[in-house]
Amino acid sequence: MLMNMKELLAVAKEHNFAIPAFNIGTGEILKGVMESCEKLQAPVILAIHPLELDFQGDSFVQSCRYLASTSKVPCCIHLDHAGESDIYRAVRDGFTSVMIDASHMPFDENVAITKKIVDFCHPLGVTVEGELGTIGSTEGDVETVGTDIIYTKPEDAKKFVELTGVDALAIAIGTAHGIYPKGFKPQLKLDLLDAIKAQVDVPLVLHGGSSNPDDEIAECARRGVNKINISSDIKKPLFQSLRKVLNEHDENFREPFLVLVEPVQEMKKVVEQKIKLFNDDDKMKYYTLSAL
Repeated sequence: MLMNMKELLAVAKEHNFAIPAFNIGTGEILKGVMESCEKLQAPVILAIHPLELDFQGDSFVQSCRYLASTSKVPCCIHLDHAGESDIYRAVRDGFTSVMIDASHMPFDENVAITKKIVDFCHPLGVTVEGELGTIGSTEGDVETVGTDIIYTKPEDAKKFVELTGVDALAIAIGTAHGIYPKGFKPQLKLDLLDAIKAQVDVPLVLHGGSSNPDDEIAECARRGVNKINISSDIKKPLFQSLRKVLNEHDENFREPFLVLVEPVQEMKKVVEQKIKLFNDDDKMKYYTLSAL
């Protein structure tokens, strides 16, 4: 069931669970994620980064749309961490949701560019996620805007939502993109999450959800985060297994689908663990025509 993100997150907000935004940069990851979501009857956000879209090409979006449209699982196809030109391409390609990331700009400039994208997307039925505050990055992640975290201020969040009309807001409460290096301990400010939640009515988004302790992430979902981005945590088991498979076979083992069977299964274990952690399993039942 292909939807936009506003429709998808409205139900999550009403029933207090979080929908995972799995980064599906290849067809193998897309297939594995959809299989797991169908098994657990879990709504899902299929997230694609602009660099992944460049690599896969525009036709990849049609594969995503086909799987989403023919599945009973509520889905949206979301462009993650995009600039203005990326978003125009995504809308032409058939994305149902986009994230404009102008969080590195001063507040007024962030508001202006985000509102411009909202004004462009909303008449076309495409929903928009904005970001306020900056979320750090770790080595090896595609998001390399910096390692420093600028925390979201509740009063700014309220003003930002009112001025832009965004459908969802990514906030900075202490996470970072990528797998955290050894010895690094993230400090999530759950009290800050509560304060922001009290100021804004749109669904809140947590980026950098990989590598955080499960109990902290689950608590974020309980406290009102409705979308949690997961990328590194599902790619890590896939590539660990892929290395193992390649090391166990000689150079004559070269059929891509045979090489990837076991790694995708290992990835799916983490996908399903995240779905359950976010309380997203068995939530397909809430998405009826009457509910929408």
